[in-house]
Amino acid sequence: MTNQHLHGEKIFAVAPMIDWTDRHCRFFHRQLSQHAVLYTEMIVADAIIHGQRERLLGFSPEEHPVVLQLGGSDPTKLVEAVKIAADLGYDEINLNVGCPSDRVQSGTFGACLMRTPDVVAACVSAMKAVSPVPVTVKCRIGVDDQAPQVVLPDFLARMVGAGADAIWIHARKAWLQGLSPKENRDIPPLDYDLVHQMKRENPDVFLGINGGIATIDDAVAHLTVMDGVMLGRAAYHNATLLTEVDAAIYGAPAIAADWDAVRDTMAAYAARWMDEGGRLNHVTRHMIGLFQGYAGARRYRQILSSEATKPGATPQVILDAFSAVDIAGGPKTEGTARPSAAPPTAADAQAAE
Repeated sequence: MTNQHLHGEKIFAVAPMIDWTDRHCRFFHRQLSQHAVLYTEMIVADAIIHGQRERLLGFSPEEHPVVLQLGGSDPTKLVEAVKIAADLGYDEINLNVGCPSDRVQSGTFGACLMRTPDVVAACVSAMKAVSPVPVTVKCRIGVDDQAPQVVLPDFLARMVGAGADAIWIHARKAWLQGLSPKENRDIPPLDYDLVHQMKRENPDVFLGINGGIATIDDAVAHLTVMDGVMLGRAAYHNATLLTEVDAAIYGAPAIAADWDAVRDTMAAYAARWMDEGGRLNHVTRHMIGLFQGYAGARRYRQILSSEATKPGATPQVILDAFSAVDIAGGPKTEGTARPSAAPPTAADAQAAE
């Protein structure tokens, strides 16, 4: 699939999330949306250079379009990682300049790189020189005591100058001292207005927005301003909303999800994974967020959570879990209306959290 960043299309993406968006999660999400852009977990360049490459980088062809997110701050190491990944067929390479964890900071990458945009620019330029696919950046609006309205425009200009093909902006600061990674996802206030302003000031640069966006309705509204919108926890914990993406954002025909096909495909996938020595719950743990609002959803979650971890568990567990849900009855809660007249405000998202 051609990379949509280069063709002026609006993009919906599922955010990279450490320990969550592994290959099994991405394969599952692809059953719910054919067009959403899927991201790997952040993978550190050193790990790719010295680690088990198939385990770290392997993915199923069905996952396309899929983006490899790298962590690092050494242009030489990032170039080597890009070269290693080049033959695997990723649709894009993304550099993480947003993760606030202590472990990431100790490696001098992630959000702390917002303090050294010249280093990030050097990394992007070096990666661009060897990458056969677009190179993009995912950043915050700033860190610690930085003034985002000063820092972010300068950062974006440097990334564009280095050749970045797209920039995804998490609309929050990261506080590198005093807040945990979880708190950094909730406590720093969202500033959607600033990110929207950056797009208006950079009409020819692909800019996407991330942070606090919880519904497809809000995603559609953000896309009235932005080029791309990215959902993280909302898409993971309420995966059913991904079934709305293709029609709402990509203009595909609005058709009901084929839940029998999803069930059978995931059971077959789990069987193949187990034949390779994997465990059933490696797959099923990512499926627990499906069917929020449906009658039987609680039993569905119980089956996947408890039965899939038992010795001797088989993919029949997936079939049993689906059979517990009143799929025909649909969700108890109303679906999302669309489109909103205007992009949601940060206050809207903050209140929702």
